[in-house]
Amino acid sequence: MSIDGATGLVLEEALIFEKSSDGRIGVEPVSLDLPETDPCSVIPKGFLRDESDDMDGFPDLAEIDVVRHYTKLSQWNFGVDTGFYPLGSCTMKYNPKINEETCRFEGLSQLHPYQPEESVQGALRLMYELESQLAEISGMDAVTLQPSAGAHGELCGLLMIAAYFKDKGSARHKIIIPDTAHGTNPASSHLAGFKVVPVKSDARGVLSAEAIEAVMDEDTAALMLTNPNTIGLFEANIKEIAEVVHRKGGLVYCDGANLNAIMGLAKLGEMGVDVVQLNLHKTFSTPHGGGGPGSGPVGVVKALEPYLPKPRITRKDGVYSLKYDLEKSIGRMKSFYGNFSIMVRAYSYILRMGGEGLKRASTTAILNANYIKAKLRKSFHLAYDMDCMHECVFSDKLQQQYGISTMDIAKRLIDYGYHPPTVYFPLVVSGAIMIEPTETETIETLDSFIETMERIATEAKTNPELLKNAPQRTRIGRVDETRAVREPVIRWKRKQAS
Repeated sequence: MSIDGATGLVLEEALIFEKSSDGRIGVEPVSLDLPETDPCSVIPKGFLRDESDDMDGFPDLAEIDVVRHYTKLSQWNFGVDTGFYPLGSCTMKYNPKINEETCRFEGLSQLHPYQPEESVQGALRLMYELESQLAEISGMDAVTLQPSAGAHGELCGLLMIAAYFKDKGSARHKIIIPDTAHGTNPASSHLAGFKVVPVKSDARGVLSAEAIEAVMDEDTAALMLTNPNTIGLFEANIKEIAEVVHRKGGLVYCDGANLNAIMGLAKLGEMGVDVVQLNLHKTFSTPHGGGGPGSGPVGVVKALEPYLPKPRITRKDGVYSLKYDLEKSIGRMKSFYGNFSIMVRAYSYILRMGGEGLKRASTTAILNANYIKAKLRKSFHLAYDMDCMHECVFSDKLQQQYGISTMDIAKRLIDYGYHPPTVYFPLVVSGAIMIEPTETETIETLDSFIETMERIATEAKTNPELLKNAPQRTRIGRVDETRAVREPVIRWKRKQAS
């Protein structure tokens, strides 16, 4: 078996602060075309650094020092372009480069948001059509592109729900959230002013209508669920559950972060969903990770459309414009209209794939996840041994008898050149190992990953110390993650470099 991990030449590299030499300059600043100004005259003193701190944390380097330093760091980076990245619940799939090229077209990348509307008709048309496409895919009546991430979209949807009930004169204060929902859902609910009511999934890992009936009342604004849920299972009872919520006057919010398992196969709107956020940076071809950029459009049913953020994109007689005069709108969620380059990538992806292509992407994601689940069933414990959707969840239960934990398994995977899956999430599975292969991986990659996981399962029995000391083929061995969290070094002092 070949190993993709780092087994050859690994170049060392000092911290950039340690390469500093007092007085060394890497750039020549341009001459000022304005007179120098006392910083205190334009910036409150409390926001300025003390003079003694002016150079603290800024190393003095030549240009070539900087270029070599960051080039080496880039070569150490792991991304989906360099290897398999089965990060469950985050959909780290390969993104076609044609969509990267499209968003860099000069006519799109060089636009400025303050340009007159008549000079950006192409951009407005693109956003208008993307909203329509996302509405069609999700089964919603209207969509806003403003939110800049999934959690931002959650907050947007919840603020609209709050505005809806306030407008009806019957403010509600609770949101029902199951234990299989995404982890950001409770935080978003609290930010929107709601109290969270937790509810447990059943023995099969899905919600039952009876469980929702037991907690649903006239003070509950919405049920907030994820479908497919974070165990990778489809919420088969969603229509009955939606009926329970609607009978009490509530709304159904669906976290659409896992849409890549159902797009082209089913529409959330037809399941009784009233609000959904869609992660363009997961499902629709955008680089994911590293803190952004992201995009979390929100789709709503007709009753909630008046509350969408403003401005809205409108079309009349073939002319596109931004409409601000919206009395019931919750207002802006982001400066201008959102992360435009992400929208271009998604628009390009949808047009290139078409309806059948999106459907094939979903079915392939489901097939790949079930293939891994079936192949690894004997080596790793399955908390819910059922047909899954786009991801499957194992645990370390079988390896615990050898003193091996999920973290040990994850660290050992690094030695074999794979990014570990999501670990210890979802919380409903103890020692969870959450694997999402996505639709973009080949059968050869999946087979190699499966063989590696089986080898690690064997190592856990025959040589557990190997896993305990992993990773061993990386520049840095296993780090003390607890200490890193509790004692972070967040500021460099020059005396440390001496």
